[in-house]
Amino acid sequence: MRRKRHRKTQSVLLVLSLLGLLVIFLMPSIIERASAPANSFPTASVEPTPTEIAVVSPSPSPEPTAPPEPVYADAVWMAVGDIMMHTPQLPGAFDKTTNRYNFKPFFAEVKPILEQGDWVIANLETPIAGVDYGYTGYPAFNAPTELGEALKDAGFNLITNANNHSLDKGESGVLRTLENLKALDLPSKGTAASQEEADRAALIEKNGIVMGLLAYTYGTNGIPIPDGKPYLVSLIDEEKIKADIIRLREAGADFITISLHFGTEYQITPNDEQKRLARSLVAAGADIIAGSHPHVVQPYEVFETTDENGHVKMGLIIYSMGNFISNQRGESKDYGVIFKVNIRKNMTDGTISLTDVEPIPTWVHRYKPDRSYRYRILPIEETIAASNDTLLTKADYDVLQKNYDMLRNRLDSMK
Repeated sequence: MRRKRHRKTQSVLLVLSLLGLLVIFLMPSIIERASAPANSFPTASVEPTPTEIAVVSPSPSPEPTAPPEPVYADAVWMAVGDIMMHTPQLPGAFDKTTNRYNFKPFFAEVKPILEQGDWVIANLETPIAGVDYGYTGYPAFNAPTELGEALKDAGFNLITNANNHSLDKGESGVLRTLENLKALDLPSKGTAASQEEADRAALIEKNGIVMGLLAYTYGTNGIPIPDGKPYLVSLIDEEKIKADIIRLREAGADFITISLHFGTEYQITPNDEQKRLARSLVAAGADIIAGSHPHVVQPYEVFETTDENGHVKMGLIIYSMGNFISNQRGESKDYGVIFKVNIRKNMTDGTISLTDVEPIPTWVHRYKPDRSYRYRILPIEETIAASNDTLLTKADYDVLQKNYDMLRNRLDSMK
């Protein structure tokens, strides 16, 4: 056993000795090659093979990507002027068989137009406190609740009721009117039953676009608002309105409509204060000013201003939409206008634009088939184009054409 291990050890030592001799023999050649300059090597010995070359191509620059195509949402805003109920309007609307009033025929001819709107706003310039308060006309109005039913049937879904007749039946008349509107599921802005209700943001969403609604009046015909209850009727206070605009924006409004009951009665052009206030509110963040009170149509303007951040801002100012329904006649008091505006929202960046503004002049046709008057609101352009209304004479059509041209010129005079 020991002899085998000795022989194995001798073999290992022999191999190591031979390796040592080989290293000694080759060392001068290795040292010579290592110390020789690079260009002393034969060409054939340094020419790299393809596997020795690492080719690194530069990364291509990413192609610029086009910004995503904006996605838009559209909705239609509509508004009309004063909804009034003078005493002569009542008898012809009363149905003795049902013992109720029916005002739906007033709006039948314009209903197809109103039904095109998403937000459809009417300025209700009369309490609808009901029979308990007595049905009265000028100077202290109160109309049957059936008027509210007719408005809803015609397509109206928003009511503003801050005006100089809001308090015609006192505080209780305001509260009863609000109750009747709520029973009809007709949201309103401009009067309120409490401070909490007055402070509640009116935000109405249509097609992914949120409108904020505000409403104010210059006064209440000298009828004092009860002490400690300023919420009953919203009065025009410029600084408060601007604060309300900010509050609505913070609450999520994409655009803001302000109903303003202001101006001078029967004056066909806006006065300086109307223009100053409306433009100031647009600069403060309002998008549409919907004016009423003069009882005649006044011009409108698409107004450009710069907001507090230096951004150019567009706003629509409608100074007065006239009478939509009333018994007033002559000097264009029996004319009104439906405003139809397309609201477009860029869903990518949230910006709003008014892409189309269309005023649709209307006329209150009053006729007397029996002992009582009847009333119809006619869209003038459509009525003239059709020229087949059996209740109108040729003289009626001639007057309509003349007054239509007059109204168009008046509406466009500030464009």
